[in-house]
Formats: sequence, C-alpha cells, structure tokens
Amino acid sequence: MKILIKNIKTIVQANPANNVKVSGKEMANLPCINDGWISINGDKINGVGEMKEGMPAESHYDHVINAEGKFVFPAWCDSHTHIVYAGSREGEFVDRIKGLTYEEIAKKGGGILNSAEKLNNASEDELFESARARLHEMAMNGTGAVEIKSGYGLSFDGEIKMLKVIQRLKHHTDMTIKATFLGAHSIPLKYKHNRQEYIDLLINEMLPFIGYEKLADYCDVFCDRGFFTVGETDAILKAAAKFGLIPKIHANELDYSGGIQVGVKNNALSVDHLEFTGDEEIKALLNSHTMPTLLPSTAFFLGLKYAPARNMIDAGLPVALASDYNPGSSPSGKMAFVLSLACVKMKMLPEEAINAATINSAYAMGICENHGAIKVGMRANLFITQAIPHYNYLPYSFGSDLINKVIIGGKIYKG
Repeated sequence: MKILIKNIKTIVQANPANNVKVSGKEMANLPCINDGWISINGDKINGVGEMKEGMPAESHYDHVINAEGKFVFPAWCDSHTHIVYAGSREGEFVDRIKGLTYEEIAKKGGGILNSAEKLNNASEDELFESARARLHEMAMNGTGAVEIKSGYGLSFDGEIKMLKVIQRLKHHTDMTIKATFLGAHSIPLKYKHNRQEYIDLLINEMLPFIGYEKLADYCDVFCDRGFFTVGETDAILKAAAKFGLIPKIHANELDYSGGIQVGVKNNALSVDHLEFTGDEEIKALLNSHTMPTLLPSTAFFLGLKYAPARNMIDAGLPVALASDYNPGSSPSGKMAFVLSLACVKMKMLPEEAINAATINSAYAMGICENHGAIKVGMRANLFITQAIPHYNYLPYSFGSDLINKVIIGGKIYKG
C-alpha cells in the first residue's frame, strides 16, 4: 500500500541524523518540519519533505491524507509492559486506599503472586484474547511498538505459556513486539523457604528451554528490596547471556537496591523504574550504554515518589519513558498520559518527554535503527493528531483524545 500525507502542520521527530538516542541537554532538542509531507511505500517511510519544495504526484498513491492543521508523530515505543495477564486487581487498589503498602499487599499473597495464581488457572487462548484486546487499545492510543514481559507464571509451565502467547501476538498484529522473560519477578510461595531452588529452576530449566526455543529476546530480573538480591540478579543475568538473552532490570523502585549497578555491570539494555536514584547510580549510568527507563504512571498509581528525571537529564543521561501497563501497579497503556506525568511530576520539558517516548524508548527496546523517528527508511509507524496548536498541547491536554489516525507498518490501523 502507498500512502501520502500532505499539508502536515508539523512533522515531529523528523530526524535526519543517525542518532540512536539523545542524552542530557540534547533531549530538549526536538527536530521538526513545518508544513510538510510524508510518503509511505509498504511498511517503510520513503519520503519526507516540505510542501514548498514540492511533493510526489498524488495519483501515485492508494491513499492521500490531508493533515492540514494536524501534527504527525512517530508512534510511541512502549518499552516496558506486562499486558499478558489474567484478571484485574481492583481489590488491591482499595487496599492501598485503606493504607496498605505495596509490600504489605505482596506479603499477604497479593501483588505479583495474586496475578500468578490467576494466570496459571487461565488457558493460553484466554490470555491471548485478552492481551490482543490490550494491544488494540494501545495502538488506538498511538503506540506502535511494545515490549511484553512474562513474570506472572512463576512456574515452568506458566512462564512458557506466557512467552508462547507473546509469540502468537507477534503473528497477529502489525505492531512491533519484543518478548522478555521475567521468571525472576518474585519468589513463588512454594519456594518461600527455599528460594535457591527456584533460582536453580530458572537457571537450569527455564532459561535453557527458552533459549533453545527462541521464545524471548531479553531476560529481566526484579532486583529490589524484598525481591531478588544483587548476587541473585547477577547469576540469573549471566546464565541468560549464555542463551543470547540481553539483560533488562526492574531496579530501585522500592529502595537503593544496587539494581542499577548490577545492570550496568551486565551491560543491560535498560534499567527500569529508578525511583531511588542518587549520585552513585547516575555515575554508574553515565559510564554505560544502559538506558534509564522511567515509569511515572506506576509512581502515580502506587503513590510512590517519582524518579529524579531532572537530576538525571541535567547530569547528562538519556531517559526513556514507558507505561508499565500491568494489572496491579499501572493498569493503563496510554502513553500520552505518561508524557503528561513526566512533564507535571518529573519536570521534564515536552520535548524531553517526546524524545523519551520515541527515539530513546526505541533504543530501550533494541529497535532504534528503524523505529522512534520519522525519516526515510524507518518503519511507517505514525499517528496523526487532531488539529492542535502545538506539540506541547499533547501532554498539556491530558484528558483529551487527540489522535485522529494511526498508521502501523504502513497500514491505516483499524484493529
């Protein structure tokens, strides 16, 4: 299919450079083209320019879209989600209102263990259909690429079932999907008094099977207070590397856990959450290729403190943003709201937030060579806004539906 978008008020993240990420002060720079056009052939962008310089003949295209007064963005890259799950956890939402903490809920069998019980009782088909509905919801909100984690199985069969669902999703959508093995999400109740036995199961049985069957791209560990230690995390990531699984880490959501440092030590592609990030953590990240990924909707929903995005960017770091869409701590995949939280609660400029949710989050997914920007040769994952005055309006108007059309893989998305 050939698509031409003309009379675009502003093309956002029109990136002619070969940047794979932006860091520090550069995050405030957002390349744009005013009064522009974009042409799409198949699943790739094959032309970008200004109207005054002329555009291809409309007769050469199957669809011509007049985007007068509208903005075109690269589709969001959501680099941290848990959208394969069974059932919701609104009961815990009420528990938190009554004053229970995230850790207190977990200790009484709630949280991750609650989702694990429900998931192990659900069929693969049930998980697939519910996750596909969530993908559709995310796509309609402008997301074109998603990283999906396992981690609610916490058993050999449960984890493999989740990863197989993710593989099925890849074959039933034009969205770009990356799969992450997160068997080290929590210690199951069965292994509460023998956690090493569960870690041995992860390393000696789950990882070899997942590696042989090529069921995942990445391996994640929840390295934080009350979950997995630095030593356990290091052992799991080193074992995963033997099977070609690139490290990612849940780190420093609940405390200064050492998760950031062990992630950097293992060349993690990203370390995520980072509410507890100080000078030592920033120093470790500055000397690495690891992307700090912030999840402000989780802090919003759980009432946690927000990650120190301003300190991180001012120190010269890159920052990515993701939704953490999951049933317990962030039951939403709406990236525009994530940007609003980043601006309001973490004092990120709109330009920084947009960079964090496009080019930098594409880096955090390992897909920055063809996602996260609008230029020739990139995958045609875009969204067109309603008529709006400025790109700042998108995070400003946090309650409005501002998306007019979504294009994923060069196709006008209809679900």
